[in-house]
Amino acid sequence: MSQALQELLDLLDLEQIEENIFRGRSRSVVVPRVFGGQVAAQAVVAAGRTVPADRPAHSLHAYFLRPGDPGAPIVYTVDRIRDGRSFTTRRVVAVQHGQPIFHLSASFQTYEEGLDHQDPMPPAPDPAALPTSEERLRDYDHLDPDVVERFLEARAAVDLRYVDEPPYGRFGEPREPHSQVWFRTNGKLTDDPLLHVVLATYVSDMTLLDSVLLAHGRGGWAVGDVVGASLDHAMWFHRPFRADEWLLYDQHSPSAHGGRGLGQAGIYTQDGRLAISVIQEGVVRVPR
Repeated sequence: MSQALQELLDLLDLEQIEENIFRGRSRSVVVPRVFGGQVAAQAVVAAGRTVPADRPAHSLHAYFLRPGDPGAPIVYTVDRIRDGRSFTTRRVVAVQHGQPIFHLSASFQTYEEGLDHQDPMPPAPDPAALPTSEERLRDYDHLDPDVVERFLEARAAVDLRYVDEPPYGRFGEPREPHSQVWFRTNGKLTDDPLLHVVLATYVSDMTLLDSVLLAHGRGGWAVGDVVGASLDHAMWFHRPFRADEWLLYDQHSPSAHGGRGLGQAGIYTQDGRLAISVIQEGVVRVPR
């Protein structure tokens, strides 16, 4: 396991300070606020620790309410909404400085046999044939070196490989609002299914709005031609997967309007199983 991955796992681990109350650390790497994927992942940890291990997560719905302060701890309060025969529901509120910054509803379900179908996995090249994040980023002379270093630090725990040029790599002309990345953690994880859900949740917030930027030829915050933030985020976990094995994140944007952009995605295992569906809307504004 890489040191960066161990540091990420330590970051996502929570201290239990009372029944149903947890406390997490935070950090700022890319922008001067807490990364949304970190808050979402920590909230899933808090919810999962109040649920029996034989009920894996099947969905989460979240709202980002306020920017997180990376210099302060985050307190997560879990409300045990329902414990049914098949489903368990939890609500989590993340608080800093006495105010909620994030709200999560998560549902867990015992395993059941049932109907089974899925959209086929879209074509994508072998991840081993693609450049690493470092190889791509070091090649972009137009990016501020400090931006490159912050990107690399933020993604050091994850091997994330774009199939095509990311928005900040080639911009100025609109492209198809479709983006693909392969990702996996930089090291093996334990077999705990919740941990793999947590890591996938963390990574899912990194690139989902890229397709919005592509549609308008924008490079994103890295080049200063848009400002933005996540507004809400939803995930459905369909089939078992491992976050330490290659996953294809196939993303597209069906709409942008009113200062907001929508991203939709499927996350597939390398052998073609649809593991996760993701939808996120974010603020995407052109600076005046």
